[in-house]
Amino acid sequence: MRLRAGGYQVRFVGLKNFHKQFFGSEQFHFLGTFKGMSMLGWVVAALVGIALLWWLYRYCRSRFWWLGFVGRLISALLAFGIVLLFCATLLSGHQFGTLGVTLFYVFAGCTLQFLIGLGLALLCAQPIAGKTFFRVIFFIPLMITPIGVGYAFRMLADTTKGPFTNAWQWFGLGDFAWSTDPWAARMFVVIGDSWQWIPFVFIILLAALENIPKDHHEAAQMDGAGGWQIFKEITWPQLLPVAATVMLIRLIEAFKVVDLPNIMTAGGPGIATESMSLHSYFAWRSLDLGQSAAVAYLLLFVTVVVCVSFFNYVVLGRLRAQRVAT
Repeated sequence: MRLRAGGYQVRFVGLKNFHKQFFGSEQFHFLGTFKGMSMLGWVVAALVGIALLWWLYRYCRSRFWWLGFVGRLISALLAFGIVLLFCATLLSGHQFGTLGVTLFYVFAGCTLQFLIGLGLALLCAQPIAGKTFFRVIFFIPLMITPIGVGYAFRMLADTTKGPFTNAWQWFGLGDFAWSTDPWAARMFVVIGDSWQWIPFVFIILLAALENIPKDHHEAAQMDGAGGWQIFKEITWPQLLPVAATVMLIRLIEAFKVVDLPNIMTAGGPGIATESMSLHSYFAWRSLDLGQSAAVAYLLLFVTVVVCVSFFNYVVLGRLRAQRVAT
């Protein structure tokens, strides 16, 4: 569908919009640049492929169910496709497209947010002075809109006119233009997104920690268990269902990131920080509605497969393991 004077024109083109993303003129934009795979890329792809085949083989030998096998086959194909994408781009010295950028935001951002959020929750769950004050302070970033966060971090990261200009110059980075470096720009976007969403992870994990019975910890301490043993054997197993649910919600939200890369870098340099949501928005803004819809549907497919796989193999897998243990 394309807009024209007086309305719009609808013409059936089949799968041409999707073909254009994978094999046509938009391939570099969506997938990245392919100019041959390095030896490291081939080795990593081969090892991951063998591991996925072994995973499917073990399922077939243990409790085969055709619907479960189809689901695992889809998950395995997507996982191998993602690994192959990064092997042909990142590990081979080539640029990856908006799919790779989105996956980087999702996995790098969610991992960083979970680790820091868990650490803050464990800290505020301790009997320390002023922990109520810190709970309120840690929760403030979640109240700010993504647009406000984007503008704030764009200002904070300005090495020439921002409030931390003297600090940048003291570290020798006064002339460093982070917005022109692909990896620096991506990291600044991840940091801004993490600053906003760490409070969400923190507050839910803190509530889960405070609902764990204290007598379990006290009994373990009387038996001589150390702090790490208590966390590993008592705290983490009871925290895991809540943690998995929190990360599932964050995965879904992270796939939709659009405000921060649009405001902080406008997707640049080039398309280095452009997510799939921003890719679809730019195509829509240029009135290419077919390409915009194709990217949006591809984002929907990747999000559904990744999130359903996470729920099935992490959340439900843990519950099945607990039932077997009991």
